[in-house]
Formats: sequence, C-alpha cells, structure tokens
Amino acid sequence: MFGWLTTQRLQLRRPFLFASLAGAVLLLFAACRPAPGKPALPSTVGQPAGDRVVTPQSLPIRVTPAPATPSAAVKGTAVATATAYLVVQPQADVPARAGQPTLADFWAGRARFVIDVPDSGLPMGESDTIVMGNGELWSYLHASQQSAGAVDQCGAAVPFPGCVVIYRSLDGGVTFEHGDPLVCQVACRQCPCDAEVDHMVQQQYPRVFFDGSRLWMVYEYLGRVMLRWSRDGLAWSDPEHVADSVVWHLWYRDCPAEERIGEHPFVPLDYECLRGGPPGLFVEDGLLYVFVAQGQNPGAMGCFKRDVEAVGRPFVACDHNPLVVGAAEYGPLDERGPDANPYFDFRTISSAEIVKVGEGPATQYYMLYEGVRGPGPGDAGDTQFGLGLARTLESRIDGPWEKSPRNPLLVDLPGNVGVGHADLVIYNGRTYLYTSLDGTTRTRLVLAWAS
Repeated sequence: MFGWLTTQRLQLRRPFLFASLAGAVLLLFAACRPAPGKPALPSTVGQPAGDRVVTPQSLPIRVTPAPATPSAAVKGTAVATATAYLVVQPQADVPARAGQPTLADFWAGRARFVIDVPDSGLPMGESDTIVMGNGELWSYLHASQQSAGAVDQCGAAVPFPGCVVIYRSLDGGVTFEHGDPLVCQVACRQCPCDAEVDHMVQQQYPRVFFDGSRLWMVYEYLGRVMLRWSRDGLAWSDPEHVADSVVWHLWYRDCPAEERIGEHPFVPLDYECLRGGPPGLFVEDGLLYVFVAQGQNPGAMGCFKRDVEAVGRPFVACDHNPLVVGAAEYGPLDERGPDANPYFDFRTISSAEIVKVGEGPATQYYMLYEGVRGPGPGDAGDTQFGLGLARTLESRIDGPWEKSPRNPLLVDLPGNVGVGHADLVIYNGRTYLYTSLDGTTRTRLVLAWAS
C-alpha cells in the first residue's frame, strides 16, 4: 500500500496519516532538481545466444527460460493460511508432465502454487528478485534502521520506511542474506544525504527489470513514482519523476475520472486525485512501461510509457488506461470474512508484477497486483489486503486487460501487509512466487501441475 500514508509498513498495521501528504503536495510546486553530470546510457553488452541472453557475470538476467527436469514431488512444510485460492499445502506426489507450468496454465486451472520454502530469509516486507548472470538471485527491497539496521552510503542510520537494499541468495533462491552492515544501494550526491534529492527516507516498494543492456528500477517516494537505471545493479543514475505522479487537490489541477478519489465509508475524504503509489515496471521493444495506482474508492491500475532512450522526456498514458478497475463498492460494512472477498480491491489497486508468457500472436502478459479494501470500522489503518491476477486480451501490454474470475487469489489475512506485493521469479523454467502468508515471514511458493 501507499508509503506516504504509513508509519509502520513492515509491522502488522498501516495507520493512515493524511497530514503527512502535505509534503507530497508541496513537492508539486517544485520541479525535481536537475541531474548534474548524468552519465551517458550504457551500450548493449548482452548478445542473443539461442533462447537466452549471455552477459558478463556482473550483469543480471531477468529470466532463465531453459526448463528444468520435472519433479515427481514438491516438498515443503505447511504454513497456516486463511482462505487462499492461490495457496495449497505441499503434496507428496505432483504428477510430472512435459515442461513446467506457466501462469497461462494457472489461469486455466491446470496448475497451482504450492509452498516450497516456508521462510526464505527475506523480510516480510515487499521485494523484487532477479536472476544474475552468475546464478545468484538478488532481491531488491526497502529497509530502514528500524527494520533491519540499514545505513546510507554516508554511514547514517536510515529512518523508516527506508532505502533500497539488496538481499542475495547463493542457493537458487531458497535462502537470502544481506551484508553487515546493510547499506543503501543508491549513493547520495553528497554527505550528509539530502532526503528531497536522494530519497533516503523513502525508496519504497522497488520494482526492477533487466532489458538486456541495463537494469531499471522504479520506487515510490512521497506518493510519486521515481525511475533510475544502472549498468550493474549497484550504481544508479539520478532519479526521474514518472508521469507527474503524486496525490493532489482539484484546486491544483483537474484529473480524469479514473484518478479521482471517491468516498470510503471509514476514511475521511481529503485529497481528490491520485496517480502514483507502489509502482510496477516492464521493458520491451525499446519502451518502458510503468504501472501506477490511479484513484481510490474504486481503485484502478494505470500504465504510462516512454522510449528507453528518451531520458527526461514525458511519459504518455497507455492506450487503454485504466487497465483494470477495482470493485465498485466497499461491500457489507461489518463483513471481513469470505463474503467480503469480492470487494478486496475497492480502495486501491497497485504493486503490479508483470510476466510475459508465450511468443508472437500467442503472447499474453499477466499481472499480479495488490488490492486493498480496508480499513474496516474502528481500524487505525488499512487492514484488508488481497492478491489479484489480470491478463491482457491481446498480444500487447497497452491493449485491454481482464481480471481473473477467481480473484482474489489470496485474501482473508487482515493483518498481513505483505500478502499483495507479489515477487515472481522464473528460474530454470520454473515459476516462483515470494509473498507473505503469515504476516511475519516471506514464503516461497512454486507453480506446479495440478493433480
């Protein structure tokens, strides 16, 4: 959910602090500082080789598509869950079939996610993981002194919610660890760090993507979506502000219907327009696609695009904004059980995780997203989260989308703030999902053929 409305995102509550939005609105009146000495964009270093891209070991690969040998068993330890259409307990025998299932098989009911590693070592908060050319898995997430002892590159403690850090796995994503001390990956322009320039206080909900020549990252800062790029995943460019994203009043400027903030039964109406929040990212055919939350009550998912080489140029809306829209109403006011599930994405839709399945005319893009319904009556902050799934109806990202009729895939975990921010990794042909099932740990699930 939205970092500019939180004080304890990595805890089990998300109390809303609407007064804290004042800082975001003030930033609307000041242009982002120019990026002095921005280096030239790096040239392509990876070259196609069969069905994968070969890169130096220091550079990341987003997907390793070579299929692994199907396993006759998926092993793990059961984790207690509430209603969870996505999650089933590990089985002793999962029939082996040719190849590995994809999200297309999951959509069709031929596959399901099962628990693979109950505790991956990742913190309960949000993560986004990529596969490196040397076989390591790097997970990008935000951390603070409060949550993990994080310090910036000047050595100062980082306040909550924190900066982007890396957790590494040397065993194929089974376990993750971080360096000691845990240091922010984005360097400050000078010491001490300047929060407004360097965003050390909030580089929240990062999404990363490797396009074959450079790594891209988006994150939330005070409701705005910021974009950076890197040659090696360690040193990052200065930030770009994406698509005028922020939350604002109508007296500042108008907004389209999909960006309007409507009435919520348990949240006072203050700001009237929203474009921003926890972002998503995909890069293809020389275009950057950045996904943002649009509006509230009901929430929607928006898409904005720009040529990868057009550094500093404006983003334009995708052809079919909004891509998906949440439930039209809050639903039964006192209901928090299964009868409330159809309304799981009423308040906001955000945190897009995009995966491409298939090639040519058969291509479809799948999106996992976080839906938020809460808060409920008497709650201090948002307490109702769910995981949703959507896919394209055509072979392009900025065409029309549809939501899964089985939504929500994972829900009824009212105190679990990590459930909806999914982290999908395709590694050796297998599809893995990192998410929080118990509100305490980050579990890894694997997509397996349904029996």
